[in-house]
Amino acid sequence: DVCSSDLLEFNNMLMSLNQIGVKVFLADERYFPKMHRGVYHTVGNNFFLNKKYMNDPATLMMVMRHEGWHAAQDCMAGSIENSMIAIIHNEEDVPLLWRTLAERAYDASAVPWEAEATWAGRTEGMTMKALQSCAAGTMWTDYELTPLTRKWLTEEGFIK
Repeated sequence: DVCSSDLLEFNNMLMSLNQIGVKVFLADERYFPKMHRGVYHTVGNNFFLNKKYMNDPATLMMVMRHEGWHAAQDCMAGSIENSMIAIIHNEEDVPLLWRTLAERAYDASAVPWEAEATWAGRTEGMTMKALQSCAAGTMWTDYELTPLTRKWLTEEGFIK
């Protein structure tokens, strides 16, 4: 069952993704590693949902939120026109549960980004809000920048 708040959130995420130039595609499971439900590609600014898992509304929402968060991380890194992504929250602000799950599922080098996306994937409205902020061009004022993100944005000329 799809509740009306999920439908509204889903539609808002799609609208924001469209505004920032990110396309969402359903793809056959043969294009994914085993058990992967989705992937965001920073070069093409698209994400792909494994259609094998998208018949369940709860899974669809979780994956949309997770991959959408990666698009927001891409936006946080200056622009979706580059292939960089930046964490949005300080690592210590990510709840331990989501960090632990990410540590078990991902390579250590990916944990900061994946811990956030895992948290966002299971938190109603979190990704929607970040994508709306990206579409509005207010990521760097709506979210307190982490020190490394601030350093990157300054060095690359995105902020002063």
